[in-house]
Amino acid sequence: MSRPVSEDHSVDNATPYHSMEIGSSLTLGQLLKNVSDVRKVDAGDETPLHSSQGDQDYDDLMRPVPFVLSFNNLTYNVSVRRKFNLIPRRSLSSSKTKTLLDNISGETRDGEILAVLGASGSGKSTLIDALANRIAKGSLKGKVTLNGEPLQSRTLKVISAYVMQDDLLFPMLTVEETLMFAAEFRLPRSLPKSKKKLRVQTLIEQLGIKNAANTIIGDEGHRGISGGERRRVSIGIDIIHDPIVLFLDEPTSGLDSTSAFMVVNVLKKIAESGSIVIMSIHQPSHRVLGLLNRLIFLSRGKTVFSGSPASLPGFFARFGSPVPENENQTEFALDLIRELEGSAGGTRGLVEFNKRWQEMKNRSPPASPNPNLTLKEAISASISRGKLVSGGGGGSSVVSHGGFANPFWIEIKTLTERSILNSRRQPELFGTRLAAVLVTGFILATVFWRLDNSPKGVQERLGFFAFAMSTMFYTCADALPVFLQERYIFMRETAYNAYRRSSYVLSHAVVSLPSLVFLSLAFASTTFWAVGLEGGPMGFLFYCLIIFASFWSGSSFVTFLSGVVPHVMLGYTIVVAILAYFLLFSGFFINRDRIPQYWLWFHYLSLVKYPYEAVLQNEFSDPMECFVRGVQMFDNTPLGQLSYGMKLRLLDSVSRSIGMRITSSTCLTTGADILRQQGVTELSKWSCLLVTVGFGFFFRALFYLCLLFGSKNKRR
Repeated sequence: MSRPVSEDHSVDNATPYHSMEIGSSLTLGQLLKNVSDVRKVDAGDETPLHSSQGDQDYDDLMRPVPFVLSFNNLTYNVSVRRKFNLIPRRSLSSSKTKTLLDNISGETRDGEILAVLGASGSGKSTLIDALANRIAKGSLKGKVTLNGEPLQSRTLKVISAYVMQDDLLFPMLTVEETLMFAAEFRLPRSLPKSKKKLRVQTLIEQLGIKNAANTIIGDEGHRGISGGERRRVSIGIDIIHDPIVLFLDEPTSGLDSTSAFMVVNVLKKIAESGSIVIMSIHQPSHRVLGLLNRLIFLSRGKTVFSGSPASLPGFFARFGSPVPENENQTEFALDLIRELEGSAGGTRGLVEFNKRWQEMKNRSPPASPNPNLTLKEAISASISRGKLVSGGGGGSSVVSHGGFANPFWIEIKTLTERSILNSRRQPELFGTRLAAVLVTGFILATVFWRLDNSPKGVQERLGFFAFAMSTMFYTCADALPVFLQERYIFMRETAYNAYRRSSYVLSHAVVSLPSLVFLSLAFASTTFWAVGLEGGPMGFLFYCLIIFASFWSGSSFVTFLSGVVPHVMLGYTIVVAILAYFLLFSGFFINRDRIPQYWLWFHYLSLVKYPYEAVLQNEFSDPMECFVRGVQMFDNTPLGQLSYGMKLRLLDSVSRSIGMRITSSTCLTTGADILRQQGVTELSKWSCLLVTVGFGFFFRALFYLCLLFGSKNKRR
């Protein structure tokens, strides 16, 4: 068969280079140091420290270095469980293996856009995830190489970026603030603030969003930027450090044709700056197709076409289905593939024809213009030309160690600033929470107004404390949506080492503390004197502390659950149920001594138990305070209905019977007696306070473990 006229000659020139081992090659750290020196000389800052390499090293570093990303025989299978209801009231289950990728091969290079096309369920997003190392190790077969060398996960995290299909942004930040925070995360501390701002301004110009720079992102309740601008901001966040490889999952999804063209045009400029751009796209327009360099069409995990847009008409003409004139080539191809998928033979014939087509195109030997650089050396030389924005030598540690651009305290500071700024522009959220606490406090204060020291007053105090302490935990349930809303932003940012998970956990805790302090003071001030609690100023101080500790442990508990539960409504259901159990076993409804042994463990795990016992001790710890005197012993009994004179005669009769004089003023029950009756004898109030605070730290640690092991953002 003769070679077709529309043959894609660019494919022949895109074969990966086979690097040669050079015994005297420098380490990546040394090369990066040389790169830093070259940059300083170009900027006129200082003389390079490693000038002994001579002009040849300078020329090698500044020479354009091509990158070729190749993938061969990528295969990905998943197990799908099926249930058969063949027998009434009994189901039989079996597993079936489904192939999502079937021996997919191809390649692309810097300066080009590789687009993966296909119908829904064809495997587009799966292929992007496979190339971006977002499929768990061991599940994916085949290999992905860059310049002929296997791509290590740590290296890929540094030199690449992944733009998700959904625009995951903080709604109350402006476009410029959003990109500036991304710069703070991804660019090293050694890069001056002024240069980070310059990088952001340059990127805003490149993305074509200068007119929207000071407009908030917006959401359903706040008007912000348009959909196309949101998509370009999402892309900007991930290319702030100018990555060598950029992956995008359907960046034009949901956009009109003009916005889609503008987005792909931005991607074209990014590719021409020396990046490899790989994206999935559903159905590109004619204008968008003109910006693409390579296409891969997938059908149910198999390749049905791989080549340049120019070779598409010739491919289908030779297959026997020529593209009609004045018809969108990709629309025709996708319609034909869908038609074949619905036929008896499926796309098997098209798959086999594509294999023969590829064999025919790859007859000529591949060209290798520069085989002498290893991958590390190529990355170093690329950095010297401005890729992977770094602060001079600051890029060395990041690239060579696959680590983070900033130390953890810088990450905590930046995360905290971003959260506070986003929250400050939504004052209604904290205002609603504060109002709820104040209304609850007001209701409790008016219901339990000025309790006395009678036996009835004691029972009412116990009820007030139980309800008040449980309210602290229920009020914290509104913290549940906070992380659920940020979950995918967090996963996107940590997937490529924007910051450490531990930094996020610490920042999350720091941001929550000021609001908890205000809520604690508001509730304590509303109820302490109105209810008539004991202890004076020191008693009020401890009351504030235990309320704050309750808020702290409650918010930590809810935060931990938000890391485990994926849905808000399910989370609320679990929180309400567990807090109800905590209250049941707190010791108010049933004393510790009366709880069955097989449930006693839950009593000690109850978050409500410790603040409840702490406020009881704070209230009843005064040894001089008496709560039952003389005839008050008959209160809360049927004898309480008798007249006062009859109670005195009964009291005199009891005195003669036990041989002890008891008058109407004799103290029969002190605060210590009440604590013993309630089973509050094991821990002091300060110990209860420390346990409550400790629970807060414990759940924060569990939250960190959830993020560490439960947010890998990889397919299994």
